[in-house]
Amino acid sequence: MVAKQVRAAYTQEFRLEVVRLVQSGQSQMQVCQTLGIPKASLGSWVRQAKAGTLKLGTADVAANKVTPEQMELARLRAENARLRMERDIAKKAAAYFAQDVLRGTPGLIK
Repeated sequence: MVAKQVRAAYTQEFRLEVVRLVQSGQSQMQVCQTLGIPKASLGSWVRQAKAGTLKLGTADVAANKVTPEQMELARLRAENARLRMERDIAKKAAAYFAQDVLRGTPGLIK
């Protein structure tokens, strides 16, 4: 049985805040990597904001408000994933270079 892939659900307030980050001068790629959101989604939100269709209704403000803690948690999760990836790359590089030491460097006069 194949498990269904679950799409992430973003609140309207989160979308607006992310669009504000892009409009303030940050690159879309940087925002996507920092928050861990797909570039296609962010591009769509930016286009909707330019067209004026990405609005926040007044009735949804209290229900969809993203707290600073939630934003920080999303940023920390993205940073954690990036650091894990960097750690794994460093481990592989160390193992690769350790092979030369274990085998002995060819051409070395003893």
